[in-house]
Amino acid sequence: MKKYFSFFRLRFSMGLQYRAAALAGIATQAFWGGLEILMFRAFYRADPLAFPMSLESTSAYIWLQQAFLALFMGWVMENEIFASIQSGNIVYELCRPIGLYRMLFVRSLAYRLSRAVLRCFPILLMAAFLPSPYGIALPPSPAAGMLFLLGMVLGLFVTVAFTMLIYSLTFFTISPAGIRMVALSALEILSGSILPIPFFPKGLQGVLEILPFAAMQNVPLRIYSGDISGNEAIRALSLQAFWLVVLVGTGVILMSRASKKVTLQGG
Repeated sequence: MKKYFSFFRLRFSMGLQYRAAALAGIATQAFWGGLEILMFRAFYRADPLAFPMSLESTSAYIWLQQAFLALFMGWVMENEIFASIQSGNIVYELCRPIGLYRMLFVRSLAYRLSRAVLRCFPILLMAAFLPSPYGIALPPSPAAGMLFLLGMVLGLFVTVAFTMLIYSLTFFTISPAGIRMVALSALEILSGSILPIPFFPKGLQGVLEILPFAAMQNVPLRIYSGDISGNEAIRALSLQAFWLVVLVGTGVILMSRASKKVTLQGG
């Protein structure tokens, strides 16, 4: 475990160096979050009862989404990993006495966390001082807060496991561009990134909630905003754990097969 912790620590420390990029990200995400909330306010003023979530809950969802953008967005992936696979330099990692999947997993985890840590606290602090219903308040209860934290951890791991599938599939292609475009488009739409899942039609919403995309940001953000609670929250967390096992298992199999049978470009 020490060697994987070393990979995590080194990648996390490297990510913390980009403070100027973090400042730009804070400004961009705060501005974008404000625009989204103002857009939703216009719709809520037209007919407040037509929406499945209150404006307060929607505002909390949006601010959390912006604060933890780097944790759950599919496009937060390391181009260095793609480049090393395409060039053949990944063989150096295969020569080390480590598990390639585990090493890339902890590295991707550290990459996302380092980007999120620098951005989340200023955005949440700013949102906390905004008046209701445009800001963010504490979770409905201490129990909801604990479930939110658990959902955040599971959601982050599911997101990383999904991106690991993209890395694994890159071994079997000349260029990862097509896989990335299709996978990330699906993730953006189906995970609640563009529009929260409760805003989808009822029939489609039921399908989306059982897909792995809903096990990412959708669950913890809706728990915090109070949209799901009690047994429904427990079921959502259980589904997160299920998809985590499935995605990790699939990724391990693909990575193992790739490292044994695939001829890497350039090596």
